[in-house]
Amino acid sequence: MDLPSTPKQRGKLLDFLNLLLKWNRVYNLTAIDRPEDMVRLHLLDSLAILPHLHGGRVLDVGTGAGLPGIPLALLAPEREFTLLDSNAKKTRFVQQAAIELGLGNVTVEQTRVERFVPPIGFDTILSRAFSGLADIVRQTARLLNPGGVILAQKGRLPEPEIRQLNDLLINIIPLAVPGIDAERHLIAIKLLD
Repeated sequence: MDLPSTPKQRGKLLDFLNLLLKWNRVYNLTAIDRPEDMVRLHLLDSLAILPHLHGGRVLDVGTGAGLPGIPLALLAPEREFTLLDSNAKKTRFVQQAAIELGLGNVTVEQTRVERFVPPIGFDTILSRAFSGLADIVRQTARLLNPGGVILAQKGRLPEPEIRQLNDLLINIIPLAVPGIDAERHLIAIKLLD
């Protein structure tokens, strides 16, 4: 994928997968439980959006097991990541993973996005398997800094969802994820001033 990374960062990505495998046995964090599938469907799929991050503050809405936030935080230590989810067992895992991986650039919040009131906004808001595009915009637009972007990861191009978005700047970015033989798209959404 031509993403710059150090051997230490790559090692920590594998450490993250090992933590996910271990915790998944008890907490059922993800339906994907084979290590080779986790590499393709979790790590590489998450990291495919790294070149599209904007600014220094990133919010991962509905982070679940820390995806895509943890892999991105590992490869982008200069950015601050807030990983948000309402599920207590998932946020416990994400908090523990951040501690064990030494991620000082990650904050974990357990709440619903509608109730989340950060002290300052975000430059990038991430959504992976969280909701439809209109709902994502409705629930997160207030959290964006001026000039910020919402990045929604989708499989097949969600044309009906895109047609629902009015008065927004939309950029559709096809993603090529090694080992995934399926459509992957990143929908970049900017609010009009």
